Amino acid sequence: MGAILDSPSFCFLSHLLSCSPLIYSKMLFSLSSGSKELKRMAHSKARATDGKVTYPPGVKEISDKISKEEMVRRLKMVVKTFMDMDQDSEEEKELYLNLALHLASDFFLKHPDKDVRLLVACCLADIFRIYAPEAPYTSPDKLKDIFMFITRQLKGLEDTKSAQFNRYFYLLENIAWVKSYNICFELEDSNEIFTQLYRTLFQVINNGHNQKVHMHMVDLMSSIICEGDTVSQELLDTVLVNLVPAHKNLNKQAYDLAKALLKRTAQAIEPYITNFFNQVLMLGKTSVSDLSEHVFDLILELYNIDSHLLLSVLPQLEFKLKSNDNDERLQVVKLLAKMFGAKDSELAVQNKPLWQCYLGRFNDIHVPIRLECVKFASHCLMNHPDLAKDLTEYLRVRSHDPEEAIRHDVIVSIVTAAKKDLSLVNDALLNFVKERTLDKRWRVRKEAMMGLASIYRKYSLQGEGGREASKQISWIKDKLLHIYYQNSIDDRLLVERVFAQYMVPHNLETTERMKCLYYLYATLDTNAVKALNEMWKCQNLLRNHVKDLLDLIKKPKSEASSKAVFAKVMVITRNLPDPGKAQDFVKKLAQVLDDDQRIREQLETLVSPTCSCKQAEVCVRDITKKLGSPKQPSNPFLEMVKFLLERIAPVHIDTESISALIKQVNKSIDGTADDEEEGVPTEEAIRAGLELLKVLSFTHPVSFHSAETFESLLGCLKMDDEKVAEAALQIFKNTGSKMEESFPHIKSVLLPVLQAKAKRGPPRQAKYAIHCINAMFSNRDTHFAQIFEPLHKSLDPANLEQLITPLTTLGHLAQLAPEQFAAPLKSLVANFIVKDLLMNDRIPGKKTTKLWVPDDEVSPETLAKIQGIKLMVRWLLGVKNNQSKSGNSTLRMLTAILHSDGDLTEQGRMGKPDMSRLRLAAACALLKLAQEPCYHEIITLEQYQLCALVINDECYQVRQCFSQKLHRGLCRLRLPLEYMAVFALCAKDPVKERRAHARQCLVKNVNIRREYLKQHAAISDKLFSLLPEYVVPYTIHLLAHDPDYVKVQDIEQLKEIKEALWFVLEIIMAKNENNSHAFIRKMVENIKQTKDAQAPTDPKTNEKLYTVCDVAMHIIMSKSTTYSLESPKDPVLPSRFFTKPDKNFSNTKNYLPPEMKAFFTPGKPKAANILGAVNKPLSTAGKQLQSKASRMETTSNDDSASNPGSPQRSKTRHDSTERDHSENEDISLKRDIEKPRGRKRGVTSSDDQDSKPKRGRKKAAANTTGATESEDQWDEDNRPEDEQNSPPKKGRRGRPPKSSTASQDTPSKGKRGRKKAAPPPEDEEEEEEEEEERGEEEQDSFFYSGVLLWILSFYRLESAESTPQKRRGRPPKSAQQPLL
Repeated sequence: MGAILDSPSFCFLSHLLSCSPLIYSKMLFSLSSGSKELKRMAHSKARATDGKVTYPPGVKEISDKISKEEMVRRLKMVVKTFMDMDQDSEEEKELYLNLALHLASDFFLKHPDKDVRLLVACCLADIFRIYAPEAPYTSPDKLKDIFMFITRQLKGLEDTKSAQFNRYFYLLENIAWVKSYNICFELEDSNEIFTQLYRTLFQVINNGHNQKVHMHMVDLMSSIICEGDTVSQELLDTVLVNLVPAHKNLNKQAYDLAKALLKRTAQAIEPYITNFFNQVLMLGKTSVSDLSEHVFDLILELYNIDSHLLLSVLPQLEFKLKSNDNDERLQVVKLLAKMFGAKDSELAVQNKPLWQCYLGRFNDIHVPIRLECVKFASHCLMNHPDLAKDLTEYLRVRSHDPEEAIRHDVIVSIVTAAKKDLSLVNDALLNFVKERTLDKRWRVRKEAMMGLASIYRKYSLQGEGGREASKQISWIKDKLLHIYYQNSIDDRLLVERVFAQYMVPHNLETTERMKCLYYLYATLDTNAVKALNEMWKCQNLLRNHVKDLLDLIKKPKSEASSKAVFAKVMVITRNLPDPGKAQDFVKKLAQVLDDDQRIREQLETLVSPTCSCKQAEVCVRDITKKLGSPKQPSNPFLEMVKFLLERIAPVHIDTESISALIKQVNKSIDGTADDEEEGVPTEEAIRAGLELLKVLSFTHPVSFHSAETFESLLGCLKMDDEKVAEAALQIFKNTGSKMEESFPHIKSVLLPVLQAKAKRGPPRQAKYAIHCINAMFSNRDTHFAQIFEPLHKSLDPANLEQLITPLTTLGHLAQLAPEQFAAPLKSLVANFIVKDLLMNDRIPGKKTTKLWVPDDEVSPETLAKIQGIKLMVRWLLGVKNNQSKSGNSTLRMLTAILHSDGDLTEQGRMGKPDMSRLRLAAACALLKLAQEPCYHEIITLEQYQLCALVINDECYQVRQCFSQKLHRGLCRLRLPLEYMAVFALCAKDPVKERRAHARQCLVKNVNIRREYLKQHAAISDKLFSLLPEYVVPYTIHLLAHDPDYVKVQDIEQLKEIKEALWFVLEIIMAKNENNSHAFIRKMVENIKQTKDAQAPTDPKTNEKLYTVCDVAMHIIMSKSTTYSLESPKDPVLPSRFFTKPDKNFSNTKNYLPPEMKAFFTPGKPKAANILGAVNKPLSTAGKQLQSKASRMETTSNDDSASNPGSPQRSKTRHDSTERDHSENEDISLKRDIEKPRGRKRGVTSSDDQDSKPKRGRKKAAANTTGATESEDQWDEDNRPEDEQNSPPKKGRRGRPPKSSTASQDTPSKGKRGRKKAAPPPEDEEEEEEEEEERGEEEQDSFFYSGVLLWILSFYRLESAESTPQKRRGRPPKSAQQPLL
C-alpha cells in the first residue's frame, strides 16, 4: 500500500480527484479494497506481458497489413468503446490493457495519416481517463512521446470548418477535463512538453473558435501553472510574447487567450513575472529572455490585465525614472503616461510616490521626456480630473519652456481637454493658454489663439456647457481681439479669421449673424471694441487700396501709370504676410487682373460698396477656382490671393445686414429683445448697438441707404439717452451725403431736429448736429445762418450753464464757415470770449487742496471758459491764415493762461481743479494750433517751451491728457518734430507709469517716422522734418532752457539733464542704421559751433547750451562704438533755434566739470525687445528660478502697468517699491513716498531770470523755498532700492512749491500703492478730430489709418525698436517674473 501512495501515478491521481468527485469516490472504494485490488493489478500486469491484444467486439486486428480506410473504420469502433468505458469497468480495463499499450506504439504515433493519428489521440486521451490514477504507460520516454503526439494533434483545432473538428474538440475537452498533462510534472522534460502545448494552443486559437474552445484551453493551461511546482522562463515567454504589440496585432485571439490565462493564474504566476522583471530591470540581464527588449510594453499590458501582477515591479519603475540613460527614462515615462492616463487607472492614488516621481519628469533636462509628459497631460485631464490640481503647477512651468514644441503641446493638451468638457480644466490652465497668445513664436501664438477660439465657439456661441460655462470663458472674446494690437500682420490676420469663423461665423443666416454681432459688441470691453473697430477700418482701407489698383490698371499704359500701379502694389503688399514674398505675388496678381477681364470684373464686384455677403462668397469662390490648378496642390500664389480676398471680402456687412441690425436695436428699444437672456442690460445693448452702427457707418456707408434704416435712426434721435442720440447723429453724418436726392421725406423731418439739437441740445449733440448739416445739405449756409444769428445774440455771460451749448455750436460753425461769419466772429472772440468770459471770474471756486475733480464736479464757468478757448482755436483753424494777427493775439492769451497757472485774472478766486482744467485747455489749444503751418511759424520759442513744461504739470491728469494729445498729434505727423523733444522732460515725472507711457510714445513715434521714410523714399526734401535723429538738436535746446537748469556746473542738475537726454537717445540709438550714431555725434559737434538763436549774445545761455551738448556727446561716446566714423550726411540745424555756424569760431572746450565724467557708464543701447527671449533656465514646479540672464532676457509683452487703461494689466510687471500714486488726493505727505515737487527757483542773478520764460507767478519767500528743499532731501539709507538710481522726482515745472498744499497732494506713508485718481477728462474732440481729418489723412498703408490709440504700444509683440521701460543703472527687479 505504501508503494502505491509513493508512486507517480498516485500523484497524477491526486490531481485528478481534485477535479472529479465521481472519480474521487470510486478511488476511495478501490483503495478500501486493500489487498484484493493489489492482486487484481498484479494480474493485469501479468496479462500485459502475454502480448496478446484483445480488440472490442466486431473489431479485427489493427495492423499495417490493412488499408487506411479499414484502419480508420476499426479505430472508430475502438474510440467508441473507450468513450463508453468508465473507471469502474475493471474487467474491461483489464481486457483492453494490451490494446492500450498497442495504441501507444510508434506505428500509431508516427502514422502518416492524420485521421488515424486523430483517432489514436482520442483513444489515448480516453485511456488516461479510464486508467487513472495508474497510467498503463510507465516509461518516461513513452509518456513524453504520447503527450507530444497529443499536442501535435491539437493543431487540428485551427480549421474550424474541418469535418474532423468535433473530434479535435473532443480531444481538447477530454484532456482539459481530466487534466491529463499534469502527469508530466514528474518528467524531466516536462518543460518542453508544456512549452510545446502552450505554443500550439496560442498558434491554433482564432476568431472561428467559440467560447467553449477558449474556456477549455484556459482550463488546460491554467492547471499546469497553478498545480505545478514552477514556471520556467521559456514557458513564461510563451505566454508573454502574445502581449507584445506586434504579436497582439497579428493574432488578437491569442492575446485574449493569454489575457484570460494571466487573470486566472495571477496569484500563481506573479512571482515568476516579478523575477523576470527583476532580472531585466534591476540586474540588467537582458539575455534571460528574448522579450527583454519589450519589457516596458509587457509591463503596460500586464498592468491593464491585472495590476496585482506588478505589485513588486512598480517600485522598480521609480528607480528607472531616475536613470542616467535618457532613452531609458523616456521609455519609462512613456510607459507610465499610459498607465497613469488610462481611463480606469487608480495607479496615481495607489502609488503616490511613483506619481510624484513621475511628475518630477516634467522638469527633466531631456527635451523629449518633457514633451512626452506634456502630451500625457491631456489624457490625464480627461480621464482623471481629480489630478488636475497636481498637474497645474507643472504645466505652468512648461508653458514657459524654452522649447517651442513643448509650449505648443501644453496648449494642445489643455485645449483638447477643455473641448471635451470645460469642467476638466481650471481657470489657471486656461490662463496658461491665454498667456501663450503673446508667445515669441508664431506657431505657439497661433495654436493658443485657435484653441481659445474653438473653446469660445463651443461653449459661448453654441452654448453647449450652459450659462455657467459661457460665463467662465467670457474673457476669451476680449483677449482674442486684444491681439489685434500686435504689430505682426500674421497675428492681425489670424484675429480677422477667428472673428469671421468662430466669434461671428459668416455662414450664419443674416438675422442670426447680426444678433450674434449685436450681443458680442455689447459685451466686449473697451479695448476689444477699439480693436474690432480698428479691424474694420483696416479692412475697409485695404478694400479701397484694391479698388484704386483696379482703377489704375484700367487706365491707358504709361510710365506714370506703371509707377502708380507699383506704388499701390507695395501698399497692398504691406497688408499681407511675409511682404518680401507677397510683393512678387501681388505683382503677378496685378498682371492677371490686367490680362483677365473676368477676374477683374469679379474683383470689382467684391470691392464695390454695394456688394452683398452672398455675392462676396460667390466672387471669392470663382476667383480662387480660376487661379487654382489641380496639377499644383501647393500654390503659394493662390494662398496669398486667398489672404487678400479674406481681408477685403464683406462677409458680414451689407444692406440686408444693416437692416437686420437696426431691427435688433429696435427690438431692444421696444423691450421685445432677448437682452436679459443674453446677460446684457437693455440700455447697454441699445448704446452698444448704436455705437456698432456708428462704426459701420464709416466703413460701410452705402449699406445704410434705405428708408427703413434712416427712419429708425430718426427714432433714436428722440430718445432721452444722450449717447444713443449722439451715435445716431454721427451715423447720419457718415451716411447721409445723398439724402437730399434719395430720401427727401427724411430730410424734411431731420432738419428741424438737427437745428433744435444745435441750439438747445447737449454740447456733444450740438457739435454732431452742425457736422450733419454740413455733410448732408447743399444749402448749408442758409441753415448755418438760421442757427448762428439767434445763438450769437442770445449769449449771456450771467447765465453760464446755458452758455456751453451755444459756444460749442458757434465754435464748430466758426471752423466750418469762417468766411460766412468773419466779422461777427472776430467781434465775438475779442469782446465776449476774451473780455467778458476769460477775463472775469464771476463765481468763486471751491476751496480744496485737490488738483483735479471728476467732470461732473467742474464748475459751469470753467466749462464755459474751456469752450471759449476751443471756439477761438476752431475759428483760427477754419481761417487758416494770420493776416489779421488774430493768431498772435490768441497765442498770447493761451500763454498768459499758462503763465498764471490757469488763473488768468490772478485774483485767487479760482479753485485748483478749475485752474488745472484751464491749463490743460490752453496747452492743448497750443498743440492744436501748432499742427497748422501758418500758426506754427508764429509760435515763439518761449511759447513752445512754456507749452512743453505742461508735461511736468503738478496735476497728474493734466500731464496724462497732455501727453496723449501730444502723442496723437505726432503719430499723425501733424505736429512738427521739435514737439517730440517734449517727451524728454518726462524723465523727471514722479510716477513710473507716466515715464513708461512717455517712453512707449517715443518708441512708436520713432517707428512711425522711420516706416514712413521707408515707404516714401522720394521725399528727401522733408527729411529734416521726419528723420527721428533730428529730434536731438531740439532736445538739447529745450533742456538748455529748462527752468530747473540754473547753475551751469551743478552736478545734480547735470545728472537730471543726462537722464532726460538718455531718455530720448536710448531709443534713437537703439538702431545704428546708416551709421546714425556718427550722424548724431556730428549734429552735436555742429551745435557747439553755433550760438543759441533765442539769446545769441547772452554768454550764460550759450554756456548752458554747450554744456548740454557735452553731456550728449559723452552719452554718445559711452554708448556707441561707431560714433567716431564719418557721418553719412552733413546735418542741418534748425535756424529758429541756432545761429549759423561761425567758420572762424572753433569751440573745442569741454564744459563739463571733471567729476561729472564718472556718471557716464559705457554700454550699448539695447534694442527694444518687448517679448524677449524664451531661453531661460528650467525651473521645477513651485520654484521660479531667477538668474540674471532670465531677468534681463525674458520679459513679457503682457505688461500693461505703464498703461492704466490697457487690458490685463500686469500686477507683477512693475511691482517695485516706487509708489504708483496720484499726487492729487487730499492726504498727508510722508517722506518715504514720492511727492510731486514744484520746481524750485533759487536766488539767481538778473541774467538768469532773463534767460528763462517768466511764469507770471509771485515768487515765494526765500525761507519757504529753503524749507521745501530741506523737506525734499532723501535719506539714502531709507530710499527704496529701485529709487536710488531713478531720475529726481519733480512736480509742476517752473513754479515755486506751495507750502500750504504740498503736504496734501501726495499719499500718506500708511497707504500701499496708488489711490485711484480721478480719470482725465473725456476727450470730446478725439472722435471729432478723427472724423474731420479722415479725408485729409490719406496714407499709403493701414499703418496710418485711423491711428490705433496709444495703448497699442503696450501690446508690441517683438520689435527691434520697442522695449519695456528700463531704468538706467538699476538692477533688474526680482519681482518681474519672466513670462516667456
